[in-house]
Amino acid sequence: MNQRAYALDALRGYAIITMVLSSSIAWGILPAWMYHAQIPPPDHIYNPNLPGLTWVDLVFPFFLFAMGAAFPFSVGKRIEKGESHLRLLWDALSRGLQLTVFAIFIQHFYPYVLSSPQDVRSWVLALVAFALLFPMFMRIPLKMPAWAHFGIKLFAYVMAFILLTNVKYADGRVWSLDYSNIIILVLANMAFWGTSLYLFTRKNRWPRIVVLVCLMAIMLSAGIEGSWAKAMYNFTPFPWMYKFLFLKYLFIVVPGTIAGEYLMEWITGRSVNTNKESKNERRLSVLLLLLATVLIVLNLCLLQSRLVEINAVATFILLVTGCVLLRKTEEGYQKLWKNLFYAGTYLLIIGLCFESYEGGIKKDPSTFSYYFVTSGLAFMALLIFNIICDYYGHIRSTRFLVMSGQNPMIAYVSSNLLIMPLLGLLGITPLLSYLSTDPWLGFLRGVIITSLAVLVTMFFTRIKWFWRT
Repeated sequence: MNQRAYALDALRGYAIITMVLSSSIAWGILPAWMYHAQIPPPDHIYNPNLPGLTWVDLVFPFFLFAMGAAFPFSVGKRIEKGESHLRLLWDALSRGLQLTVFAIFIQHFYPYVLSSPQDVRSWVLALVAFALLFPMFMRIPLKMPAWAHFGIKLFAYVMAFILLTNVKYADGRVWSLDYSNIIILVLANMAFWGTSLYLFTRKNRWPRIVVLVCLMAIMLSAGIEGSWAKAMYNFTPFPWMYKFLFLKYLFIVVPGTIAGEYLMEWITGRSVNTNKESKNERRLSVLLLLLATVLIVLNLCLLQSRLVEINAVATFILLVTGCVLLRKTEEGYQKLWKNLFYAGTYLLIIGLCFESYEGGIKKDPSTFSYYFVTSGLAFMALLIFNIICDYYGHIRSTRFLVMSGQNPMIAYVSSNLLIMPLLGLLGITPLLSYLSTDPWLGFLRGVIITSLAVLVTMFFTRIKWFWRT
């Protein structure tokens, strides 16, 4: 029996690919919904008072959700094999530290950080950094003793530190622990705190919910001067690595763990479920596919357009419709779809009830509405990919998503540390400026760069060169 949920790989792949795409499209000339809601064109000046939700704002929460959904697979299976909680905690801390190093290292070796304007030196250094990441984050595919693998990894880390501390950066910048990739740094924190929380609440979901309620209470109380909540919120022994503020993303990771448990239950049940597919099930799959897709598109369009009342009513009607369709489902795919849809329904309703709070839904500064709405939409996205990838078995057509999702670290950096440096050395980079004069060409620019990054990722995934922490 296949023990893998391709839907989870596809969701993670979608998140990482759209993350690359959103950073590769031309700036200033595309519609506002093609960028983060708080940095609209043409000047892209950050406006924290501007509410809205675009597809770009879904990228990061979808990846966080997929990260949480992977915990039942990675942590749960290791516990079943007899590994101790202490060992798993140590591994979670180690993973968090490695991701922190990754965040600091890659941020310092983006070509635009090394020189301005970018030159041959910055492109070559970026390529060197990309190559060095292989021995740092993958197991060398050669037969050798464990100490040899450790020695190679240690040597790579030492070389990375030497390179990091001796390179000259643009605009007089010097290397600093405080200068890191914020997305990866948040993931590093979630790798430790999310894993730890799931580890001790694996058999009972309610403590996880209680932790989120306590976290919300602390965040809401942190504005009161002299309170212990404010002291806890501001305390950090290592500000370059941890801030209490990062824990807010547990509101997305924890629902992800519940989705992962649903997937685990479904995979386990496949071996004993003897029900055959019926015409009603296939009809239900099509209806759910349409419902979930419409729910995502509807919320993006109407929340960004600030038609929040219409969105609330329309979303509620669609959610009730889906719940009615699923009310009699009990096992197999239908039980999984019911669990995913119901969980997404609860979170979406909570998120929309929070919408007017904190000035409307925003990614930055992130609002409670943002956490709950994006988590709810992530459940719907996972439902979509489960129907497409696992139920209908469209693996070939979604292979680029699945393979990218299986190797996300390479997918994340390949455009900046490999594709763009190579294009620069080949003299092709100036030609990309011609694609920044028209909205369609500006989008095409992003598609080209993202496609090249996907091809690179698929190549390394195919030969089983994975970066892991």
